[in-house]
Amino acid sequence: MIREPIEQLINSPLVYTRGMNFPKPEEIRIYDSTLRDGEQTPGIAYTPEQKMEIVKQLSDIGVHIVDMGFPGVSESERQALRLIMQAKKRGEIREDFEIVVMCRSNQRDIDATIQVLDDLKLAPSEVTFFIFTSGSDLHVKYKLGKTLLKAGGRSEDEWLDTPVSWYREANLKLQCDAIRYARSQGVAQVEFGGEDGSRGDIPYITEIFNAGMKAGATRPSFSDTVGCLTPEATRQQIGYVVEHLEPKGTPLLVHFHNDYGLGTINTITALAAGAKAFCANVNGYGERAGNANLAEVVTALKFLYGVEIPGFKYEKLNELSRFVERMAGLPVQAHAPIVGMNVFSHESGIHTHGVLIDRRIYEAIPSEAVGGQQRFVYGKHSGGQVVEHGLRAHESDLRAAGVSLDNELIVRVTEEVNSLGLSEDDLVTIAISLAKSGAGAA
Repeated sequence: MIREPIEQLINSPLVYTRGMNFPKPEEIRIYDSTLRDGEQTPGIAYTPEQKMEIVKQLSDIGVHIVDMGFPGVSESERQALRLIMQAKKRGEIREDFEIVVMCRSNQRDIDATIQVLDDLKLAPSEVTFFIFTSGSDLHVKYKLGKTLLKAGGRSEDEWLDTPVSWYREANLKLQCDAIRYARSQGVAQVEFGGEDGSRGDIPYITEIFNAGMKAGATRPSFSDTVGCLTPEATRQQIGYVVEHLEPKGTPLLVHFHNDYGLGTINTITALAAGAKAFCANVNGYGERAGNANLAEVVTALKFLYGVEIPGFKYEKLNELSRFVERMAGLPVQAHAPIVGMNVFSHESGIHTHGVLIDRRIYEAIPSEAVGGQQRFVYGKHSGGQVVEHGLRAHESDLRAAGVSLDNELIVRVTEEVNSLGLSEDDLVTIAISLAKSGAGAA
């Protein structure tokens, strides 16, 4: 119906974002933590079989990396890793799909994980080891401090009086020793990072990253563990880290929580500042307010920033959301961006009138592009036009019931549905009932 090119009628968001400096789309890696951080959502507990099925879905949609948790500390996690790797060998998971297992920065955790791999007849080189430590001074001294004192041969009695500077050095040594040990045991890919890095001293975080890379690691991970960064802080922190990373071009992974509802924009900001991999979870599941939401990040990148990730099946986002929702047993909010059941639903007469002219009048995202479906909800705010539209779509059903559709019937049906919340099938039922009672019968 619209005659002019849409570009003449509305401003595209790309007018304002096309100058941003993102990595090449083919360089960006999507890292999913639904199985680990997502499972830390209170009330969520996946079985090993469910984890395998989720990983298969993530592989199919085009995610590049998955963090599956701590196989060295739980039989359930070991079984999940077994099933995932077996499915990968059967070709049910992409060959290039990277599997990450978690370890703390100590030899005991690394040995336990390698033993699990050996029991599963897997080489350490077949997975990536995420060897993590702490990043902020708060965590380094007060969470990790007693561990560092013990590793340094000092008494716990010295905990509070020992200066932060000592803990920083001890933390660096602990991390680098762990990375070197893992590499000596045949581990080929080592991801590493300091928890709560966003609240730490950024030059120190960069020092952690550079020391880890020299020790043999392959990918640093920057974490906003408590979700407290603003986009402005993200731009400054990630920009600084990327500028000072050695060797140049090292792919930085970013991991944002959503405590202020900023997980998506912080992730996008970090990519524009030079990060090349981002962590996100299906449905935004995660501890507290959750993590950056996969559907939000990839869809915003594509439609608002013009960054389309090659091979990613955007049209399966709703299907993936519903699948993980069933596995988790935790409902997604009806108004959740991209995948909520109401995102492409319309009831208001003003809105439905516009959408019936052209859906772009009130819809910024094509529903089919993300696997959604436009639908009309009939109720208090419905106007006669959308009621007529719904009835016309089922005119053959009305005729089969001996009912002809006319203006009088449309008005009566509209009056009826304004007091109810109805589906399109309900419209037909009401129309037939009203027609049989004296209006619109053939």
